[in-house]
Amino acid sequence: MTSTVFEPMNMTTAETVLKEAKQILDQQGIAFFLRHGTCLGAVRDKAFIPWDDDLDIGSIIGMHGLTEEKVHEIGDVFRRHGFTVRVKVNELNLSVDMQRHGTQLDWMCYRIIDGNIFQWPVIKIPASLHENLKPIEFLGTEFMVPNPPEEYFLLKYGPGWGTPQEAGGFEQDVLDLMENATLPEGTAGLMKMDNVYDSSRHTGSIKVTDINGDLVQGAEVSLAATSVLTGLHKSITNEDGLVYFDLLGTAGYVVSVSFGGTTEFLYLEHLGPHIDYVYKPDRDAMVGRADALIAQ
Repeated sequence: MTSTVFEPMNMTTAETVLKEAKQILDQQGIAFFLRHGTCLGAVRDKAFIPWDDDLDIGSIIGMHGLTEEKVHEIGDVFRRHGFTVRVKVNELNLSVDMQRHGTQLDWMCYRIIDGNIFQWPVIKIPASLHENLKPIEFLGTEFMVPNPPEEYFLLKYGPGWGTPQEAGGFEQDVLDLMENATLPEGTAGLMKMDNVYDSSRHTGSIKVTDINGDLVQGAEVSLAATSVLTGLHKSITNEDGLVYFDLLGTAGYVVSVSFGGTTEFLYLEHLGPHIDYVYKPDRDAMVGRADALIAQ
């Protein structure tokens, strides 16, 4: 698998696509809100964040009359309007991945779990922030955002949300929020990592190398699934540069690797059990890589 590096959107096209999506959802009577960087830019900067690479909107299943069946129906409506649409179903949400005019639009339809939704990369947000959505003016029209948005940003990005930070500047705050999150009982103990191999439990590994391909001992590796409530798990590479895992299944994962005073955050790694992976930095792309781990 070849790694990719996300590039910023064309902002003029992004505005067109977001307004087209709003028109479709409004016509279908679907309540939705801006989320993630789209929401942060709209509220804080009154504009898209210049380095953002996709559009993020959300809805909540079981709130404002939305059902899983309706999500699939609306996906078909988007297809009829020229969007490419793929609906992915998992424990935490129905993810409706769409593209239009070369711009990525992610409509995430969250499940409520113990009164919360879990936003990528598994940040716990009270569902109550979305019961009475707040209208804001953005791009010359009205959009809805979590209410109050400031509480949402604090939970999603940490206390530094009010200061613009390019990719690579805020990820540690998000990782800390994941580590400190209290998950529903029976979930946080899954998917343990270790640097001592246990044949009865471990199903794969990550080998950490430096820019020259040499093994790195003592690197910190963090791992969490983005579609299952596994919690965030950490380990330190052994003398062979290895950490071992017992992934629950093939899914999207967030991975961070830290050594030599630098940390790379990999927010979109498609990993599976019974596979060994190798991490190697890329001096030309230390931020924004996806599927950077190489399967062996």
